[in-house]
Amino acid sequence: MKNIVVIGSGVMGRGIAYVGAVAGFFVTLVDINENQLNLAKTNIESLFKKGRDRGKLSRAQYDNYPGNFHYTTNLDEAFEQADFIIEAVPEKMDIKRAVFKKMDEFAPAHALFATNTSTMSPTEIGSFTRRPEKVIAMHFFNPVHKMPLVEIVRGLETNDETVEATIELTHAFGKETVVINEFPGFVTSRISALVGNEAFYMLQEGLGTPEEIDRAIKLGLNYPMGPFELGDLVGLDTRLNNLKYLHEKLGEKYRPAPLLEKYVNAGRLGRKSGQGVYDYSDQLGVNVK
Repeated sequence: MKNIVVIGSGVMGRGIAYVGAVAGFFVTLVDINENQLNLAKTNIESLFKKGRDRGKLSRAQYDNYPGNFHYTTNLDEAFEQADFIIEAVPEKMDIKRAVFKKMDEFAPAHALFATNTSTMSPTEIGSFTRRPEKVIAMHFFNPVHKMPLVEIVRGLETNDETVEATIELTHAFGKETVVINEFPGFVTSRISALVGNEAFYMLQEGLGTPEEIDRAIKLGLNYPMGPFELGDLVGLDTRLNNLKYLHEKLGEKYRPAPLLEKYVNAGRLGRKSGQGVYDYSDQLGVNVK
């Protein structure tokens, strides 16, 4: 059995760890924030129970979870036995640089490194290690346990063996794959960022309410979620960070809408904060101004 290490226990990290455990791998979820790690544990245990109760998981998948899943705040220890490490920390290059340097220092020579990024360069991230040929991007989608695709992005130095091993692992997770060469924003994030940002410009211009704009996109273009619903789910701060990166790399068409920046500056980050474009305070049991 391969030992999968997932770094970062936020929404994406916990989702990746869950699908890895369901697939039968030994999974270690790592986060330096113990409170965040405890929240992830509660969420993952809930997913396992719901999966069992709804018949989506076998009895063996449910029973094997406690013995095959480990939570830790000790990064060095987690890396030492890793076969495949998936980084899912915030989309900030300085954080990723620090994580990959530590991965490179403590992980076995055979271990492969993946970054769960929606926009950032696996080539640049690979340069933080002494094994850039073993570094690749795996772009999972939220919610991980429901979304069928993983966008696999090879960097300049990524070798064919790393690509094939990543495809094999992704298929073992029960996911479909597309394999592309690196370019800022890849395929899906470039399109999604444009749609989400344009929706904020529309809202800023008074073109319509969030509900009407979302409804138009869902019913008129057959999107499963409206751009505001998706932005609130992903996190408006994450959307803003991605747009800033794409604006820097690809130019003016990705300049973030001022209204999006205003929402983030106000702490309206989406579902995780209780309020974004829409109000989720009732779901979180908190009061939102």
